[in-house]
Amino acid sequence: MAKYYMGIDIGTFESKGTIVDENARIIAAHTCPHKMEIPHPGYAEHDAEQVWWGDLCTISKALIASSGVDPKDIAGIGCSAIGPCCLPVDRDLKPLRKGILYGIDCRAVEEITYLEQKLGADAIFDRCGTPLTTQSAVAKILWIKNHEPEIYAKTDKFLTSTSYMVAKLTGKFVIDHYTAATWVPIYSMEKLGWEEDLSLFCRRDQLAECRWSDEIVGTVTPAAAEATGLAVGTPVTTGTADASAEALSVGVLNPGDMMCMYGSSIFIIHVVEKLTTDKRLWAGPYLFRGTYSVAAGMSCAGTLTRWFRENMAADIDARCTADGSNVYAEMMKLAQDIPAGSDGLVVLPYFSGERTPINDPEAKGLIFGLNLQHTRGHIYKAMLEGIGYGINQHFEIFDAKKMGTKKVMAVGGGTKNPIWLQAVSDISGKRQYVAEVENGASYGDALIAALATGRYRDCADLAQNIRIARTIEPDPENYKAYAGGRERYAALYQNTKEIMHGY
Repeated sequence: MAKYYMGIDIGTFESKGTIVDENARIIAAHTCPHKMEIPHPGYAEHDAEQVWWGDLCTISKALIASSGVDPKDIAGIGCSAIGPCCLPVDRDLKPLRKGILYGIDCRAVEEITYLEQKLGADAIFDRCGTPLTTQSAVAKILWIKNHEPEIYAKTDKFLTSTSYMVAKLTGKFVIDHYTAATWVPIYSMEKLGWEEDLSLFCRRDQLAECRWSDEIVGTVTPAAAEATGLAVGTPVTTGTADASAEALSVGVLNPGDMMCMYGSSIFIIHVVEKLTTDKRLWAGPYLFRGTYSVAAGMSCAGTLTRWFRENMAADIDARCTADGSNVYAEMMKLAQDIPAGSDGLVVLPYFSGERTPINDPEAKGLIFGLNLQHTRGHIYKAMLEGIGYGINQHFEIFDAKKMGTKKVMAVGGGTKNPIWLQAVSDISGKRQYVAEVENGASYGDALIAALATGRYRDCADLAQNIRIARTIEPDPENYKAYAGGRERYAALYQNTKEIMHGY
């Protein structure tokens, strides 16, 4: 009897699902778009019931229907989602408010400042291996405590997005170590688990149990089976964040492997042999026992191109909507003849603050160097380059820390934009690879489910299924041409950050 594995990932603007067979071949895939809510500047939220659980149910049923696979033949399901998020739920697993999203939500700045003053920024970093930033779900727990006491008082559990979905599937409350490590300052790298004293934030029983991503933590309940179309008793993995699932999907498994995810935001994962820390980055366990990663994230990438589409390319958007053509392919035409460096134009992509490496939620976006010869094509190309300059800043840190980068895998929707990928390789001088299978995190979730249920002996066995489709080689001449841009990009933030913080 053939066996199949399902993976479902919940993203910022879209959810995806995949079913694979025993040979990691995709049998079915399904996509479900949704919206991110911005109720106030600096806030970012999802309706957990409608988006996280609703999309999972919709996608699961669609995958089963389109594949023709008998649910009883699905040997395991893995989930991932944007993380870290913060969702308070009651005893019936009912969300008490909208889910507060990851680092693009900057509402807890005052709480972060308070915690750094009370606990000490250096002490937090020494204990957690990661600085306290807007990426922390724990600061958002404290925000709820301070600003929504009635919700805080009713909360039975504080969950992240993946934890919520796994709980809905199994009734079990778990969180993977990779995601838990971002819950600064309550995750201890020494203990690989929660700190003993959590009194400032919540009770210990309000947190999920830390588990490894390749563990089976429960099975699909009758209620979940009815909602999803899955068979009762289907094994469910711990799950993980979308970025780590995507990294695994393209074979980022060994020390020296790196993933650069071009999604709504930029997310980078570099697998390292031993714990490696830097106050500008995030460090912690990876997916499996004995593995570590250094991670980084920029707040705006695809979100910025979406902003350009809506505000500077509305005519292209309307035309493409009318004739059914791809708006992003048409936008690329705006930039295809713009030279490296965009004729002196530099964009700081800090349109929603910035995460790493500057970790500044008050940073502002900037379009610098405009003159009357510049076009919207220049602005679009400069936006792509600006994101590239930010990515390069991380590459420079990795090199300085001697992390031994061997392979850079480019993933995400942005890989469909060759101008963007080439700009990043030219700016950084780094070769990038694109895998043959680009189904992303949901594909990685399915592979984790296959690994957890014994289909693969180990990661090396799993990696045999990952094949390279494209290689992006850096252009030496363009690398030289970008020298001035790399310098201006860094200088612009340093010379304007006090102005940014003044309003």
